[in-house]
Amino acid sequence: MTQQQIVPVASEVPEIAAFADRVADLVARGLDERALTAAIRDDLEATLAAGFDLPAETTRPDPERYVMYPLHVAADGSFSIASAVWNVGQGTPVHGHETWGVVGIYRGVEVETRFEKPSAPDVPLVAEGTDEWTAGQVTVCCTTDDDVHQVRCGGDEPVVGIHVYGADIGTLPRRSYDPETGAVHWFTSTWALTEGEDR
Repeated sequence: MTQQQIVPVASEVPEIAAFADRVADLVARGLDERALTAAIRDDLEATLAAGFDLPAETTRPDPERYVMYPLHVAADGSFSIASAVWNVGQGTPVHGHETWGVVGIYRGVEVETRFEKPSAPDVPLVAEGTDEWTAGQVTVCCTTDDDVHQVRCGGDEPVVGIHVYGADIGTLPRRSYDPETGAVHWFTSTWALTEGEDR
């Protein structure tokens, strides 16, 4: 699967297209990560509160694993917006992001467990707490220096989140961790295909 086969769908959702334009403006200002993510968090919260409809093909769970559908990918790779979907019972490994990120819940319940970022290799991870995020709620999930968590569906319906990252998250190599040992494995959450795209 090549990047050329991925077709972001923001143009089909005017509210997401407008949100992407505002994120691009914020990124272009050169704000530090904490100011940038706070501004994006506030904007995404307002966007979710105003309401919009995502195409059904970007909210469809995969029976095997969680998936991320591209809503917008900046041409220069400076940020991306994804629809992330976990089916009932699905979750992620403990993982990092290697960039900043903001997450808002479009539908369902997301359970997030945060971990202290390891300061050395092969050291067991320390859990910092667990939160439940519901429709309309928005959180800064990560900055480059604080970005380790595990996420799962926490309800009896799939959870759909709007994720904004400071890179093309569908091509970015990232770390996953064994929380018991601290062992690291590198992975990439490749973009999911929507109906009609080449496989």
